[in-house]
Amino acid sequence: MDPHHPNTDVQPLLRPMSLGELRLPNRVVMAPLTRARATNPELVPTELHAAYYGQRAAAGLIVGEGVWVGEQAIGFGGVPGLHTERQVAAWRQVTGLVHALGGRIVAQLWHAGAVSHPDHLGGALPLGPSAINPHETVHTPYGREETVTPRAMTGADIERTIEAYAAAAGNARRAGFDGVEIAANGIYLLAQFLNRRLNRRTDRYGADPARLPLDVVDAVSAAWSARRVGVRLSPYWTAADRPPSAPPCGAYPYTADARTLADHDALVAELGRRRIGYLHLRGRAPGAGGRAHAARFAEFARYRRLFDGPLIANHGFDRAGGNAIIEAGIADAVSFGRPFIANPDLVSRFALGHETAASDRATHYGGGERGYVDYPVWAGAETGWG
Repeated sequence: MDPHHPNTDVQPLLRPMSLGELRLPNRVVMAPLTRARATNPELVPTELHAAYYGQRAAAGLIVGEGVWVGEQAIGFGGVPGLHTERQVAAWRQVTGLVHALGGRIVAQLWHAGAVSHPDHLGGALPLGPSAINPHETVHTPYGREETVTPRAMTGADIERTIEAYAAAAGNARRAGFDGVEIAANGIYLLAQFLNRRLNRRTDRYGADPARLPLDVVDAVSAAWSARRVGVRLSPYWTAADRPPSAPPCGAYPYTADARTLADHDALVAELGRRRIGYLHLRGRAPGAGGRAHAARFAEFARYRRLFDGPLIANHGFDRAGGNAIIEAGIADAVSFGRPFIANPDLVSRFALGHETAASDRATHYGGGERGYVDYPVWAGAETGWG
C-alpha cells in the first residue's frame, strides 16, 4: 500500500491531501471564476455570493473569484474588491458560511493593469509595465471597449501596487479566508510584467520580468505565512486563449515561445525556494495543436521538476484526466472552472461517476440568481441514489 495514499482503492481526485498549511478532504479544487455579480457601486459581495460559494463547499478547496486589490486595479465590471471595510465585512459572511458547511476558501488577489479602461478608473489611464497597448477587449459599464495605451508605471506606482497587494492579503485574513492566491496568469498586471512584448522597461523590473511577481509574493507572505500563499501562472497562454472578438495582432503569441517559458522557469524555481503553499498552473488551451495526452502532461511536468511543493493543474480537465495526472505524480490536485458553474455538487458527481451538466453561457458574466445559484444538486434518482 502506498504510504502517501493509504486509500489506493479511492480514485485519486478523492484522496485527502495537505496543501501548505491546509488539510483538504479531496483534490477537486474550484478554480477562480469571474461571474460579475457584484453589481452595486461599492463592489461589495452580497448574499448571492454567500449562497454561490456555500453550494460548492464540498470542493477540496475553493479559489474565490479574483478580487481587486485597490481602485486602480479595476478592469472588469461587477467584480468585488477586497480593499474597503465594507468589502471585508461582506466577505466575512461568505467565508463564514463556507466554513460552517465544512469548506475551505482562499481569495485570489487581482490587478488588471493595462487590460482596463478609463471608464473603470474615473477617466484615468490604466497602469502598465510600459506605455504599450495590449490590444485586448474590456467589459466596461458602457459595453465592450478596446484597451488604450496605458501609463507606464513609475517606481512609486510599483511601490504603491505592492503595498496594495499586501494590504489586500491582510484584509483577506480579517475577512476569514484560509489563504490567498496571487493571480499572475493570463493577460493582467503581473503577467504583463512577464510578457516581454509589453514590458520594455529599462529598470530592474524590465531586466528581470519575474521581479514584480516575486516582490508581491514577498509582501503578501509578510502579511500572511508563505504556506498560506498560492500563485497562479499560465506560461502556455497564447492567442488561442484570447476572446474571438479580440484583435488578431495582440501582445500574446500564437505559440508559447522559448523566452516566455524560460522566464516562467526562473520564476517557478524562485517560488519553490520561497516554500509557498502551492503553485496553480493553467495549461495550454485544451486541444491546442492537436496535442496527445502525454504531450499535455509533459507541459505540466516541466514545472513539476522545478517546484517540489503542491501543484494544482488546471484547464480543460475532466474526471478521467484529473485522476490520470494525479496518479502519474505530475499534479497533486486539479482545479475545475466551468464544470463547477452548473454542478455545485461536482465532487459527488465525480465520486459516483455521474455525468456533469452543461452551464448556460449567456449567464456566465453578470445577472442575478439565474445561472448562478439555481443549478440543482443531483439527487441520483435515476440510479436509486439519494
